Amino acid sequence: MKILISNDDGIYAKGIYSLAKALETDHEITIVAPDTQRSASSHSITLTDSLLAKEVKLDGLNCKAYSLNGTPADCVRVGINALTDCNIDLVVSGINRGLNLGTDVLYSGTVSVAVEAAINKIPSIAFSMQIKDDIESYEVASKYASKIVKIAENMRLHLSDDIVLNVNIPLMKGKEIKGIKICSIGRVKYDAAYQKIKDENGNIIIKLNDTLNPYVTQNTDTHYLREGYVTITPLHYDLTNFKLINEVEKWFY
Repeated sequence: MKILISNDDGIYAKGIYSLAKALETDHEITIVAPDTQRSASSHSITLTDSLLAKEVKLDGLNCKAYSLNGTPADCVRVGINALTDCNIDLVVSGINRGLNLGTDVLYSGTVSVAVEAAINKIPSIAFSMQIKDDIESYEVASKYASKIVKIAENMRLHLSDDIVLNVNIPLMKGKEIKGIKICSIGRVKYDAAYQKIKDENGNIIIKLNDTLNPYVTQNTDTHYLREGYVTITPLHYDLTNFKLINEVEKWFY
């Protein structure tokens, strides 16, 4: 397959290198990634400024790679329309250094890479992995990424062009992972603690110390990841609350 890889951690992140290394043996890979860290940039895009793409060499990889001074979603748009032949079979994002569980998908640049691909009618997979106290395991994460991409390749006739799979991989040894669970997203909330300080000019400086509070609900990604599973959640960019359409319609008619 022809695969476009991007991320929100930047072109020189360990995760994107590990992902490309795992996939380039069996696939034709092109990398287009932000030139700097762009985590939590969500689905922002550049509308008026020009973008600068630079071809870079990533040691140990044979694929084409470009850095872009734009957002993760920009990287997909530029990658599809300007830096490849437009015949991309799959867009893959990650491997993100940190999980994207629950409502994190709304903030995540990693997930937005995959969503932007779906908007452009290309199936996509976003990979994120758990870290603890700066401990990380790209080897295990990349093995699962390669396995899931292989399954996706085998199911190409059944994949719709707007499918988005959000994958989260626990920080465990490969043999300790219990398997893969397909599930809905749970709820993750950031409890913001803002500290206001006035500088010498009377301006208010706001320091942010967020606390992450995952709400573990049965049969969701937050639940199954805690239980030791790789979680896969199918996503879609249509945010319509279909359950409420008829109810809200009554308000106005």
